[in-house]
Amino acid sequence: MAISYPLTFPTHIGPHSVTFRQVNANTLTQSPFTYKQQSVAHAGQRWEADIFLPPMGHADARAWIGWLVSLKGYSGTFLMGDPLAATPRGSAGGTPLVNGANQSGDELILDGATASQTGWLKAGDYIQLGSAGTTTLHMVMADADSDGSGNVTLDIWPDLRSSPANNATVVVSSTLGQWRLNSNSVLWDETASANYGMSFTVVEAIG
Repeated sequence: MAISYPLTFPTHIGPHSVTFRQVNANTLTQSPFTYKQQSVAHAGQRWEADIFLPPMGHADARAWIGWLVSLKGYSGTFLMGDPLAATPRGSAGGTPLVNGANQSGDELILDGATASQTGWLKAGDYIQLGSAGTTTLHMVMADADSDGSGNVTLDIWPDLRSSPANNATVVVSSTLGQWRLNSNSVLWDETASANYGMSFTVVEAIG
């Protein structure tokens, strides 16, 4: 059977720890004489992560190695979320949908949320737009309340790279992003007692 991307992230042994990074392609110039600064915000924004797996025995490690090799370096993609933030801090009730086409930038207007909720989503919560190969992961930057009609305006990072369709589904729990390896090499450590250790770095897959 041919391998189809994006792959599902393995669950037989989860990461020991994950370091997430939010990277902005901004530039800063500074006078060497006055230290006056000028910053320029460019469009580039992406997620990055360092994934550290716990020590494993032979069978579990080989399953992980096989999965990593199946990504074929930069070529393949997979879906992964923040393991400690699968459940939002906000109430996140209702059936949220994109409210209006042609939205762009770092704001997203939704409807279909439970009405009149303070902190419907809270700063640090995630949303997911799209699915499979169109999946994008966004973080909510500020607490967002729903109004009496169930409308919500979210401040999100990264910015929308394309405009979601009107009434597109907005996922607010167990959210995922699409990732790829940040290297064409897969490395692992083996010991004579058949213990394995491995870690790898991934970046957001941006089409």
